[in-house]
Amino acid sequence: MRGTGVLTLLGLTLVTAACSAPRETTPSPIAEPAPLVRTPTPTPTPPPSPPCAVTTGACVSLAQRLAWLLRDGHVVRGPVPAGFGPPDQATPSGSFHVVWKDREHRSGDYGTDMPYSVFFAAGGIAFHAGPLDAPSHGCVHLTPTDAAAFFDGLNAGDAVEVR
Repeated sequence: MRGTGVLTLLGLTLVTAACSAPRETTPSPIAEPAPLVRTPTPTPTPPPSPPCAVTTGACVSLAQRLAWLLRDGHVVRGPVPAGFGPPDQATPSGSFHVVWKDREHRSGDYGTDMPYSVFFAAGGIAFHAGPLDAPSHGCVHLTPTDAAAFFDGLNAGDAVEVR
């Protein structure tokens, strides 16, 4: 039994000695701040310009799925996202003029609401609020906010170009 106590004592002594031994430490150098590297701020890409010759009215790009509202040669709204008709009821392309407007129009043919309607082409084709991800019956769907802006910004006789 006596030998066991010595081993235990010896084990404790070794542990104590290892824990209390002075450590070799090297002072950490004071870090110099890294030089400030300025990365150039990327220049934002300007929004696409309207691809139409309209100066007062609306421009629609079928390929880009965008629309612009213009007054006196300046873009006053846009580009804004737009939705269109499917191939079998395609939104007509060409040059048109605003014919009439109806803030709370309801389609007689389809029984659907067409808020902020601005009619510009034969067959009841208009700008109006509608889902951008659902096909229209040839109309130009805009978000409710954009449709309201087009409704307020377009007048009978204003040019509309759809390309």
